[in-house]
Amino acid sequence: MAEKKTYSPETLAAFEKIQRGALEILPEEHLLDQLEQSHKSGKPLRIKAGFDPTAPDLHLGHSLLIRKIKHFQDLGHEILFLIGDFTGMIGDPTGRSATRTSMSREDVAANAKTYQEQVFRILDPDKTKIVFNSAWCADLKFEDVLGLTARSTVAQLLERDDFQKRHKAGESISLIEFMYPLIQGYDSVALEADVELGGGDQKFNLLMGRELQKEYGKTQQSIVTVPLLVGLDGSRKMSKSYDNYIGITEAPYAMFAKAMSVSDELMRDYFILLTDIAEKEIDALIAADPFEAKKQLSAAIVDGLHPAGSGQTARENWEREKSGAGRDRMILPPDTPEYNITEATPCSIPLTRLLVDAKFEKSTSAVRRLIEGGSIKVGENLDVIEDVNHEFSFPGSYDLKIGKKRYLILRG
Repeated sequence: MAEKKTYSPETLAAFEKIQRGALEILPEEHLLDQLEQSHKSGKPLRIKAGFDPTAPDLHLGHSLLIRKIKHFQDLGHEILFLIGDFTGMIGDPTGRSATRTSMSREDVAANAKTYQEQVFRILDPDKTKIVFNSAWCADLKFEDVLGLTARSTVAQLLERDDFQKRHKAGESISLIEFMYPLIQGYDSVALEADVELGGGDQKFNLLMGRELQKEYGKTQQSIVTVPLLVGLDGSRKMSKSYDNYIGITEAPYAMFAKAMSVSDELMRDYFILLTDIAEKEIDALIAADPFEAKKQLSAAIVDGLHPAGSGQTARENWEREKSGAGRDRMILPPDTPEYNITEATPCSIPLTRLLVDAKFEKSTSAVRRLIEGGSIKVGENLDVIEDVNHEFSFPGSYDLKIGKKRYLILRG
């Protein structure tokens, strides 16, 4: 019988920090060995996490992975933040029932720039190395690609759950989609990653990285996955498509107000996944006063993405609005956005167009629905706008409350 390994207290403490909120660590003993060796040698591990810039904005669901990267960063390891500008043009087929539409280089580049700006709300920019997989993928020769494909089989790729479902349903799977996990895996070979992080839905791709490292004679990486964050609707994963998200660049007040709509059932998960508050303290808070606990959770989420103290300020503004006086009159949060019209004045502009131009809504029909539902109010007395053809005259300034949690100042 093999003797059970023992690890230093520093290694066990580091592993506990990494384990919090993680879905899986594969293989656990391998990561423990890596952490122990790193501690003894003083050589940091190379931590890889990849993001395909397929959309311009990140939300709290993305922040789970970024926070896990931060845990490794706080432990002194080398962070390789990989932007998949090459794989982004293919599109990750994970969870897809049909082939993705390829993105242009221009769109990928624009989104990549936005990603870099947003992730540094959590990561230390001075301790993060941004890498792009086009740096090695774009130079691969056709014979290199053929060599890469020889490292895996169609049977192995069809083990992937989403491919398997589509194959059984008789739906097409393009060869370029088969290439995606191979290219993502090759990134780990090129970077000589010690650990790769990803969402739970990325497990197949991450394991492919381990296998390809073995095929190319490299030391195999460990894998740490994080769960998908359930959105504000309490049922589906957080996504802009479902409008159940909190964007990581949203203003503190809006972020706090949205976080207060998290269900009591999800509150503990949000605490564990989105804050560093000790679990015993979390359980005590929830047991003592769930409503107060939710306020502290919301403030902690804000502080994690904005300057310290922003959460408390957002809480005070939210509580003031929820007071009797706050319901009777307009109280603008200090971070209320402003939209300045560009037309020559004097002029009159329909509200439906103004909210679309201000990027508060995607379409005039969406604004019309808000008006029809009595969800847009104007001025100190919170007068309800009832006419879908309502226009604002400029020069002028107007304070709007849109729904329960959004505010906008129109100026011109």
